[in-house]
Amino acid sequence: MTARTSAAIRDNLARVREEVEAALERGGRGPGEARVLVASKYYDVDQISALAETGADLLGENRADDLVRKQEIFGDRFEWHFIGHLQSRKAKTVVPRVSLIHSVDSIKLVEELAKRAPEGGTVEILVQVNVSGEESKYGVAEGEVEALLEAAAQTGGLVLARGFMTLAPLVEDPEDVRYVFAKLRAIRDSLRQSWSPHFDLSELSMGMSGDFAVAVEEGATLVRIGRVLLEEDGP
Repeated sequence: MTARTSAAIRDNLARVREEVEAALERGGRGPGEARVLVASKYYDVDQISALAETGADLLGENRADDLVRKQEIFGDRFEWHFIGHLQSRKAKTVVPRVSLIHSVDSIKLVEELAKRAPEGGTVEILVQVNVSGEESKYGVAEGEVEALLEAAAQTGGLVLARGFMTLAPLVEDPEDVRYVFAKLRAIRDSLRQSWSPHFDLSELSMGMSGDFAVAVEEGATLVRIGRVLLEEDGP
């Protein structure tokens, strides 16, 4: 990797963080209330090393095998989340390696995660909601959200729902998907009080490279940033 690429990663990450903080202010929230997660599937080993040097502290991986391979190299230099579609048969591999799974979308998966919870510990998850209704996207419909929360509650504290995740349609103008982020926040807000004895539902994972500022304005606490950090002309 060239010094120029390393510098681009550093400068672009700084710029993204600045935009996140500006969006937090516009949304009436305080500094640091949204974190930047870097989607590591776009980065090779040298580039991930550069991420560590820039102060990036949170990576999200899409595939269980890639998660294992990268953790064997970088270990606890990062906090690791799982952000891809998770098959039940891969739960055993993923659970001990991540602090949060963003993509839980079935009762079957909740039950499998409960089986894989570490002794004396928990599995922390986000319920993936298909707000836009796109058939190509994973996630449950709004009307199915509480069934997953109930399934998690029935694990006796083994599976803890921390909040929700969604994927917005890809559009040129991020204002065109503001409704997706606003809707997910509304879903969370409508459920938060009634579920507070079990889950705090504080996290909203929404927004990617092209629309993260709008997502933060609408309440995102985690934004997922991809290959834009590699671009020499920046985000």
